Amino acid sequence: MSWIYAAALLTSTACLVLLDVRFRLVFRLRPTASAVALAIGVLFFIGWDAAGIGLGVFRHVDSHWATGVLLAPEFPIEELLFLIFLSYLTLILLSGWQRRCERRDQR
Repeated sequence: MSWIYAAALLTSTACLVLLDVRFRLVFRLRPTASAVALAIGVLFFIGWDAAGIGLGVFRHVDSHWATGVLLAPEFPIEELLFLIFLSYLTLILLSGWQRRCERRDQR
């Protein structure tokens, strides 16, 4: 049992938080809308994973990088951390792209 992958996901998410705070991209700009969007994204992907697990497409395989902690059958805690990271990264990228396009249009 190792927390290496979980720690990497948490560290990466912390870096996203630093970017968000520094450039006011997501939560510092619109906190309520951002929290709702993040929750919707995470819930969508949890449903996606649940469907994949139910169909036998996704399986949990033991790894020396992972904790081995399962939140549900075939659904490790690292998957939840990854889904949060993925959804937050998407929000930051979309916000940054929108800001870039707005600045380009003002020129």
